[in-house]
Amino acid sequence: MFTKFVDLSIHLENDVISDPPAFAPRINYLNHQESFGRIAQFFPGLQPGDLPDGEAWATEKVELSTHNGTHLDAPWHFASTMNKGERAMTIDQVPLEWCFRPGVKRDFRYLPDGYVVQAEDVEAELARIDHKLQPLEIVVVNTRAGSRYGQPDYIQSGCGMGYAATMYLLERGVRVTGTDA
Repeated sequence: MFTKFVDLSIHLENDVISDPPAFAPRINYLNHQESFGRIAQFFPGLQPGDLPDGEAWATEKVELSTHNGTHLDAPWHFASTMNKGERAMTIDQVPLEWCFRPGVKRDFRYLPDGYVVQAEDVEAELARIDHKLQPLEIVVVNTRAGSRYGQPDYIQSGCGMGYAATMYLLERGVRVTGTDA
């Protein structure tokens, strides 16, 4: 059996609209000359001439929030409990195996911005593609937002999964979902 891995990740950038301004990533890039002062703190007496071609390390200082870039939210992110009172899993408790499973894409690009996807919408999409969900399948939700990434209207673009749609997936054994929003 052949397994194909598809990398859906995006990289972090300054000045690309990917999050509300207060939560946007901020990356301070230091080139080989600018970083010398920081590196010299680790090596008392170090001079630029002691380094190959007088160059220190190129480094980045990154400020992030929980939702920057491609990421996985643990149940703990949403609530302190799950499964009717059990302590919610933190990210280090999410089984890695859940992240390497077959996936199915749902196409909700036709839905209007701000629409809340319901269980009936999920059922209709599964019927359209003639697919029966399997436990631990990864569900990828394609909304209009992906086509607007980096544009001024990105944050307001696309639909979102509502409670009923989310429960529909959970009740069928889905544990990981992805979205382009």
